Amino acid sequence: MTRDLAQKLNIAGEEITGPIQGINNLADLINVLIKFIVPLAAVILLLVLISGGYDYLLSRGDEAKLKSANAKLTAGIIGFALLVFSYIIVRLIAVIFGLPTGII
Repeated sequence: MTRDLAQKLNIAGEEITGPIQGINNLADLINVLIKFIVPLAAVILLLVLISGGYDYLLSRGDEAKLKSANAKLTAGIIGFALLVFSYIIVRLIAVIFGLPTGII
């Protein structure tokens, strides 16, 4: 089986490998992507919570702005809960099926 993607480059005796070296199936790809997706989701969550708190502070009692700020804060908290519960569910399924480390 030949690979079409250049994942190894040899320049003057030095071998440089690409970022997807060692990905052979879907589980390997998910493991690599999770390392980027979870921290990105945490940063987005932080920004949503900061934005909602900022809007809440600057609403000055305006009902429409308070409602919008509460919606942002609620969406951030729900997003965090989904992120945590999805991780727990994947780990639980891995234990049920006897996988040593799960997908993540």
